[in-house]
Parts: sequence; structure tokens; C-alpha cells
Amino acid sequence: MKSFFDNIILKHPIRILIALFLGVSILAFYATKLEIDASSETLLLDDDKDLKFYREVHQRYHSPDFLLVTFKPEEDLLSKKSLKTIKDISNEFEKLDRVTNVTSILNVPLLESPVQELTKLLDGVRTLENSEVDKTLVKKEFLSSELYKNSLVSPDFKTTSIVVNLKDDKKYFEILYKRNALLAKKREGSASKEELKQLKTVSKEFKEYRDQLREKDHKSVQQVRKIIEEYQNRGQLFLGGVTMIADDIIGFVKNDLLIYGTTLIIILILVLWIIFRQIIWIILPLIICTLSVISTTGALGLFGWEVTVISSNFISLQLIITISIVLHLIVRYRELTKDYKHASQYKLVINTILSKLNPSFFAIITTVAGFGSLVLSGIEPVKNLGWMMSTGISISLIIAFIVFPAILITMKRVDIKKGSEFKLGVMPKLSIIVERKGKWIFLTSFILVLFSLTGASKLIVENSFINYFKKSTEIYKGMEVIDNQLGGTTPLDVVLTFDTKKEKKPSSKNSDEFSDFEDEFAQNEDDEKYWFTVDKMQAITRVHDYLASIPEIGKVSSLATLLKAGKALNKGKDLDGFTLALLYEKLPKNYKDLILTPYVNIEYNQARITTRIIDSNQKLRRDELINRINKELPAVINDSTIKFRLSNLMILYNNLLQSLFDSQIKTLGFVVVILFFMFLILFRSWLIAFIGMISNVVPISILFGIMGWLNIPLDIMTITIAAISIGIGVDDTIHYIHRFHDELKKDHDYLNAMRRSHETIGYAIVYTSVAIILGFSILVLSNLIPTIYFGLLTVIVMITVLAADLLLLPRLLIIFKPYKKKHLS
Repeated sequence: MKSFFDNIILKHPIRILIALFLGVSILAFYATKLEIDASSETLLLDDDKDLKFYREVHQRYHSPDFLLVTFKPEEDLLSKKSLKTIKDISNEFEKLDRVTNVTSILNVPLLESPVQELTKLLDGVRTLENSEVDKTLVKKEFLSSELYKNSLVSPDFKTTSIVVNLKDDKKYFEILYKRNALLAKKREGSASKEELKQLKTVSKEFKEYRDQLREKDHKSVQQVRKIIEEYQNRGQLFLGGVTMIADDIIGFVKNDLLIYGTTLIIILILVLWIIFRQIIWIILPLIICTLSVISTTGALGLFGWEVTVISSNFISLQLIITISIVLHLIVRYRELTKDYKHASQYKLVINTILSKLNPSFFAIITTVAGFGSLVLSGIEPVKNLGWMMSTGISISLIIAFIVFPAILITMKRVDIKKGSEFKLGVMPKLSIIVERKGKWIFLTSFILVLFSLTGASKLIVENSFINYFKKSTEIYKGMEVIDNQLGGTTPLDVVLTFDTKKEKKPSSKNSDEFSDFEDEFAQNEDDEKYWFTVDKMQAITRVHDYLASIPEIGKVSSLATLLKAGKALNKGKDLDGFTLALLYEKLPKNYKDLILTPYVNIEYNQARITTRIIDSNQKLRRDELINRINKELPAVINDSTIKFRLSNLMILYNNLLQSLFDSQIKTLGFVVVILFFMFLILFRSWLIAFIGMISNVVPISILFGIMGWLNIPLDIMTITIAAISIGIGVDDTIHYIHRFHDELKKDHDYLNAMRRSHETIGYAIVYTSVAIILGFSILVLSNLIPTIYFGLLTVIVMITVLAADLLLLPRLLIIFKPYKKKHLS
């Protein structure tokens, strides 16, 4: 390595820097192609079988994308002023390009104001907009009708929802399903070369078209927001919906990237000035950090890795790790200038690089292992974070060890100016604690482990989507209104599949409740209008009523909703199959899409019962709820010919949460094993490798204790903390052990080696740790709660790691005395 630096880096520094800047400039072009993905697919598991079923259900049932506007007027909901506001705002929405129609209390069918015969529905449906109606009856219908209560209006009749239905983009779903089919074949290993080639083309086409659609969605959301702002003086309005949430999250991520980058740079400048008080030690690290971030961002753009909510902090991570590398180099250079006052710049630079190359290389490799362990996760954005940071850290190491010596060799020797040496008075005190308070160090470590183990036993993977956002954000406010007043947020479906070949004939008991029309079923089995049989309707109603009885579930909608609403229109009698078939065939499409096609698919012989979970319910335990429904539904259905399956985002999100424990064990287990063997390779001693791991595992374990005792849930962000922290924290362990070994060679005295190590590498460790801690602390500025948790918990963990490296690690080295004479030769 000395020959490499002598003959290339230090011999031709200007040429090397120009070549490097040209390479970074090329990557800077690709950095402009970096994309952000905040779609729900980033929160799904790769191989989730429920995901495939969910997509099938989405294709089969009328499920248009929409934006939901909640409106709480200052006056009564049915007052002329309130209705005019709803009319005006609806008209504004309908002018937008992406909007097909708007559903509100103005245009939904009024079936009980007053009650009218079913046959008249086919001639024309009354609405608030097209008819003179009794508003007392209208209010009663909205509050009591199965169609509208707890959904269109709130129970206190003060808030209503305005549904802005967006145009279906058939091309988008065609490309999506085509890509997903090819991806499935690739994962199964059954894809041909031609299909793999096709997958590459289709994936590129999908991304390009998705980006165009996102731009349209962003424009639509902004247009809707602008309209809402104009009407805020008429009441309280909030915007909700998946499209809006995805658009806002992209905005949050972009904002976070900007805030993390600029704030962290300012913090680093202050830290570097406080520590070194020399301009060169501010400018040089910033140059290296900037080049590293641009190069990494360019690599992400080049490889097509998209930034998600989970990887939105990659810039801060990149800056933190890069600055820690550079700080070790600066401290070592300054140490050499102090010890060798007449050494040339060449001697100082080459000795700085060679003395720090080995520990820095292994420190970075261990950090790469920490992030690399995330690749074992089954969660795509977590895996991507692992790949992204492994690439970025490697780039940082290369750039630091090229730019640092290349720039310094072109300069005169940089001596420490008087008054520019920042020293911490705490370091000698830490040395005394290590020397004299060994029992207290071990007792504290034992208490920490005990705290961690008991806390870990309380860990939960329960988290609500609404709690991902600060209470000040529009997403939170809108979701809170929808969740508490308009029937819940997270969708959960129960899909019933009927077996017509084994279908039982209606009993005489059943025929008392429904028409004898079903007798014709056997003769006309292929005609879709004869699908509505007694058995199907009763099974759907039983499931509907069962789901409605569960406290954690808000609004339930299905064919049973129409059956219940229709009973009032049918003189108190249940609707028969003939009437339902007639409605299915003759009802106008806009009303059919509202009350029938979202819940029935005759082609696949299925019925769908949709529900919305009250996400903010403190007693909600998703996995328990799903297991309970799966266990109790067979008895509720009471028919072996009817199969059922749960679907929608509730299931997919729960699958993700339940996979977190497995991901945590895999990633943490992998990183511990890998780091142990890296210690073994680096230090060539089982005992030193064991000491190094203990010094990191003990402080890292505090993470699980804190999360368990404070009821902080394990989620997609927090599962990455342990692997990342141990990967970063172990860097200082390697630097300390490496320096301890060098100091021990001088007099073979463990206590003296510890004191000298604290006075030298100890400061570098403190400086880098302070930079890392301050760097992670800025994550509290995010609008995303998981990111805030990530920052705070990592700060706590890094503080305990620093304490362990300066207290527990040296004490273990002193007690076990792992170095034999052969190690010191």
C-alpha cells in the first residue's frame, strides 16, 4: 500500500484529483435521476401470497382511486349555506382533469326520505340535489341507513365526507400486472431468458409511466388543496386518501433529505471548528463529504435504487460515516505533527494514511456488514437500504483515502496552532474509573443486560399507520377525523367464494323469508341474474353482522347493506333474489357502482364484505384480530361449500409487521456472527474477538430494553437500528483495540497502554461519536414518527456504545490480558 500511495496518489496528486472530480461529475448527472417511491408497495413483503390475492381482488371489484375531503361546516349540515358550499366545492372538483365524479350527501340516492317502493328506483332516484325533500327525514336516513351511517356522515351529524373519484388508468394497471407476473416467475425461478429480458423492458416502462402518473396525481392533489383553502372560511376541511398520503410522504422525504443534508452540514462545521479551530480541518472534511454524497446519490440513480421512507435518511447516514473516517485521519495527522515537530509533510501524510488504513478498512467493512445484514430482510425497502448504504460507505472509504492525502501533499505542513487543541477534561477521569472502578463497570453492564432482557420480552410489533405522522400534519388530522367520525381508515376485506356445484337447495324455512324465485336457479345456472340465491344472501348477511359486532371495526359494507336498506323499501320484507337480479340488471351504472359492483362478482362466484379498521383504537391488536376472525368465521358461515379469505391493506400491513421479528433475528444474528469473525481475522485472537463483541453487544442491547419498557413498537424503521448501530459502533472498538495494541508494545503495561490510548485514540472516538450523535439527533426534525424514533434511539445507543468503548472495553482488556508476547512482537 505504501508503494501504491507513493507512486500514484502522492506522486500525481493533481491528476488524481482531476480524474476523481471528473468521475464524480459523471455520477452527479445520474444523481439528478434519483427517484423517491412512497407507494404502498414499499411497505409490502416480496413473496407475500396475500399480496397476489389482494391484486386479484382489486382487479375483480369496482375499486376506483379517490381523494376524501372531510367537511365540518359552521352551520347545520343540511342548511342552505352548508349545502351550497358542498355544491360549490364539488363543482370545482369536477372541473379537474383527473376527476370522474364527486360523491356527497347531495347526490347519493335517498331511499327513505320518504320510503318509496323498490320498483320506483328504476324510474328515477331522489337526491338532495334533484328533489324537494323533507330534511328531517333526510337527516334520519343519513344517520340510520346502512348505506350511509358512520361513513357519509358522522354520528353527531356535524361532519360529512366528499368523495372525489379519480379516473381509472387502465394502462397503469396493465403494465403493473404484466410486471408483477414476470417478477413472480423470476422469483420462482421459472422465467425464461426472453421473459427476463421482457421484465427489464416492462419494469423500465412501468417506472416511466408511474412517474408520469405521479406527476398528474401530485398536480391533482395540489389543485384539490388549493380549492379546499378557498373554502376554509366556511368550515373545517381536511384532505385524505391513499393518493394524497403517498404524495405527501414523497414531499416529506424530499424535505427530510434537504433538512438532513443542510442541517447536518451546519452542525458538522460547528463541531469541526470547536474541535480543531483551523479552516483546513473544516474545508477538507466538507469536500470529502460532498464528493461522497454526490457519488453515492449518483450510484443510486445509476442503479435505479429508489429512496423510500425507510432510506430517506441515507444522506445523513452517509455524512455521519464519512465524517467519522475523516476525523480519525485528522486526529492522527495532528498527533503526528505534535510528536514529530520536524517531520516533512510527506512523512506525516504517508504515516497518517498507513497507520489508519488497516483499522479504517476493517471498521468500514464491519459497518458494511451491519448494513449488509439488512439485505436478509424480506422487506424490499429495508433490503434496498442495506445495498444503498453498503455502496455509499465503500465509496466514502475510497474517496477519503484518495482526497485526504492528495490535497494535504500539495500543501505545507499543518501544525497545531496555539489554542486550537480542544481537550476534554473528562478523559483522565475515565482512565481512573477504568483503573479503580472495575466492579462498578461490570455491575452497571449486568444491570443494563438485565434491563434489556426484561424489556425485550415486552417488545411488540403493533403500530398504527396514523401514528407514523406528527399530529400537526394534515395527514394525521384528516385520518383522525375519518378514523373516529367516518368509519375507520385501514381497509380489511372478507372475500367469500361459493361452490355452485355443491350449493345446497333452498329449504322450505328459507323460502318463507325469500321468494321462491330461486327454484328456477337450477334451470338457469349460467344466467348471471339468477346468481342471487337465498343461501348466498344469508351467508353474506351473517358475515356482515359478525364483522359489525367487532369493536375494532368501523364501517362494514357488503351486499347485506343493500339487503338491510332494501328491507325498509320492501314493506319490511327481505329482498328476494328476483328483486336483486332486477336491480343488478336495470339499476343505472353510477348507482350500481355505489351499492352493488364493489361487493359482488358473479363471474368468479364471489362476494366481498369490506370493512374499515379503527386504526387509532388503543386496544387494537392486528394479528390477534385477524386470527380471531379466521378462527370464528367458519362457524359464522356454517357452510362447508363456502370458502373465505381475508384481504386488503390490513392483511398486507400485518404480514409486514409479523415478519419484523424474523427480520430482526436474521439481521442481528448475521451481523454479530460476521463481526465476530472479522474481529478474529483482524486481531488473530479468539479472546480479543470475544471482548470486542461483548463491548458492543452489551450497549446495543439497551435498544431492546428501552423499546420494550417504553412500549415503542418494532416497525420498519426501528428494526434497522440494531444492525446499523452495531455496524457503526464497532468502528471505534476496532480503532481502540488497534491503538491499545500499539501502545502495549511500548512497555507491556496494560494500565499505561490504557491511559495512553485514552489520551490519543480516545479523543478521536469522542469526536466521531459526538459527530454521529449530533448527526442522528437532527432526525427529530422529520414529519415521520418512525424516523424520529430512529434518530432518538440511535443517539441513545451510540452514547452507550461510546461509554462501553471507553470503560467496558479497556477494563476487559486489562482483566483478561489477551495479548501474549507473540501478539506484541
